[in-house]
Amino acid sequence: MIPRELVGVAEVPGGSPLRLFRHDGDFMIVLDRDELMSSRMSGSEAALGAMTCGRLRSPADGRLLIGGYGMGFTLRAVLAQLGPSARIEVAELVPEIIEWARGPMQALADGCLDDPRVEVVIDDVAGVIAAAKASYDAILLDVDNGPDGLTIAANDRLYTSRGLQAARAALRPGGILAVWSAGADAAFTKRLKACGFAVEEVRVRARENGKGPQHTLWFATKS
Repeated sequence: MIPRELVGVAEVPGGSPLRLFRHDGDFMIVLDRDELMSSRMSGSEAALGAMTCGRLRSPADGRLLIGGYGMGFTLRAVLAQLGPSARIEVAELVPEIIEWARGPMQALADGCLDDPRVEVVIDDVAGVIAAAKASYDAILLDVDNGPDGLTIAANDRLYTSRGLQAARAALRPGGILAVWSAGADAAFTKRLKACGFAVEEVRVRARENGKGPQHTLWFATKS
């Protein structure tokens, strides 16, 4: 049996450290005992990007905010769908995540961070959202395992009514708030609707081959 190799450790402001492991050519990012993401299962993260772009009014020149980078599956899916005039801002709280993408996971990143349409901001995505006013055609959130602050407790504010109203204010008319989750959450769906979004809830498989556990995606459109 091939043992897991610890590749790196990243301190998370206000949270537990993240650990990057490599095992038989695959990578895993782990928080405590929770596997937050793995290069073995990327289908739902890629679907978050592709399905958001498929719902944009103008994908050729859209402006998108992605929080956070993870392993780049969502970013690469977005880049494959958008035109040359599009702009994608990636808000990543943990700088080591970007260092890992440019270092041990460089082959997996496949140059997405060097695409001229991409700007990386080392910042809390909640703060980026709060500072924006009708700025984005889409905001894509995959910073936790669902609509609660798993990675850091402060992320809870993203999913409260106040946080959702801030996201709505940061979107242009017709803009989309897209959220990834490992499972369903009826209370979060209700909260999205109460904040004035038109909500579509989609279940997708974790793996690109259509297998694996089902994950949940919310596409909440600002009217």
